[in-house]
Amino acid sequence: MVGTTLVEIREHVEALAAADGEFLVRCGRTGDRPVPVSGLRFEGRATARNAARAARQYRTALRRYDPRVPYCDLIVCQAGPVVPGSGPEACSPSGSRRATARAPSEPVASHGRDDPGRGRLVEFCHTVAAAVLETLSEDGFRAVETAVMDAYFELAETVGAPDDLCLCLLESMASELHERLSPADQAEVLTDAAVRLESPSGDDNPLDASLAALEQQGFIEGYRCSPCSIDLDGGAGAVVVQISGYVLAARDGRLPVLPLTLELCRHYTEQPLQSVQVTAVDGGWQLTFVLSDTGDHNSLVSVPIDGEV
Repeated sequence: MVGTTLVEIREHVEALAAADGEFLVRCGRTGDRPVPVSGLRFEGRATARNAARAARQYRTALRRYDPRVPYCDLIVCQAGPVVPGSGPEACSPSGSRRATARAPSEPVASHGRDDPGRGRLVEFCHTVAAAVLETLSEDGFRAVETAVMDAYFELAETVGAPDDLCLCLLESMASELHERLSPADQAEVLTDAAVRLESPSGDDNPLDASLAALEQQGFIEGYRCSPCSIDLDGGAGAVVVQISGYVLAARDGRLPVLPLTLELCRHYTEQPLQSVQVTAVDGGWQLTFVLSDTGDHNSLVSVPIDGEV
């Protein structure tokens, strides 16, 4: 036992990691590297085994929030030294099993329930939820954390498809954060939660990188960005994007956008997100993201749909 909270266990795993380590922890069945070992390397096999044990404990603790967190057959494998600019690593034959890394451009939308793409969507939902729940706990928003879980369990009783519980978790989380946190506190939680996620790789276009990551995980089916940003008064800028196949449902005239804004915060590290506008369009949603380091924030987790009462 290395800790009792998600924060303590994650910190222990991260303390074991080494940027130039040759060992990885993966799921032996799918090849995925789930939270909290996603993106981490370890110097020796013994250290990686300790990380795998801690990761199992972490995912057991996460099931207190969501009993449907997928079980992973975590194994240690050797990936070789870090090569700058190289793509995703695959386990070498010297590891326990060989896992095939998926290409970043591999489509995952429209997979069946038993397809690995569905598993990536579920894993992504739990990664987002874990980052936000850890942040609420560590930043002193324990009452909001409790309200999120109470709302989630109430919704879970009405959901027929077990795999959809992870989506209910994000929808209830967005609703509770909107109701219980000021827009400024929402911005703080998003910024702190984004730090807990894997760092982006210096993308030239943060918006395109954010949307591509969401598409890869099956959270949206497709997207189209505006050709350029729109300059607003006071040094603010706005970007417009249309998305299709968004997996979260609108509720009471509002659209939960928590995973979208969290992913944007992960990539837009220089200019904070100030507000989001949502309009229903044929085949999906049009979203306008306003970026500015001045002015008051609007709700960043659950946004009113233009034209709906």
